[in-house]
Amino acid sequence: MAAVTVSLPPQPQSTIPVSRKTRPVARVSLASLTPNNLGTLRKLNSVLFPIRYSEKFYRQVLEPELEEFCKLIYYNDIPVGAVCSRIEKGQRPDEACVYIMTMGVLAPYRSLGLGSTALRQVFAAATKYNSSISSAPATTNSTTSTFNPSQRKITSIYLHVHVPNTDARTFYERFGFVEKERIAGYYRKLGSTDGAERDAWVLERPVDEEPK
Repeated sequence: MAAVTVSLPPQPQSTIPVSRKTRPVARVSLASLTPNNLGTLRKLNSVLFPIRYSEKFYRQVLEPELEEFCKLIYYNDIPVGAVCSRIEKGQRPDEACVYIMTMGVLAPYRSLGLGSTALRQVFAAATKYNSSISSAPATTNSTTSTFNPSQRKITSIYLHVHVPNTDARTFYERFGFVEKERIAGYYRKLGSTDGAERDAWVLERPVDEEPK
């Protein structure tokens, strides 16, 4: 695998004392993914996560229907994180769910509320999606078995959390996520000799629940 050279943005601190009254307000924004900024997402992922994502992943996050579910996170106009989600089949034929594929913020920019902002964006996107779907019955292409979520209400949001990452679990639990199951060896590509170190929790929350 070719090495990727990444220049990390500067630490979000200043060495110049600033009084409380004159301290500038940080600019936090979310940007939709486009072919022009997809390279930024690639670089962030190479730093944030220990695995390499496929080209299918990067094609999927550009799908128009996922625009509100896949965002770059900017802090003072610097890209410092991202959230990427997709829509999947739900447990019932008339339901869909959101799977958060990745969500991460560069270490120097954590504890600034950026992850919370990104997560609330996913909640808002699911709510907006549900309000926009028509009342027509859901359909599935029986020939190709392609899932068409356009008429299915999103009822839940879920994700996988690496078992050693207890801080991440605590973060998601603050937003109403609960453990649904533990999958042994889910992160098998990490190459750990300890099997438990490759396990994942599946955390889930209902969309109808009010975010905290």
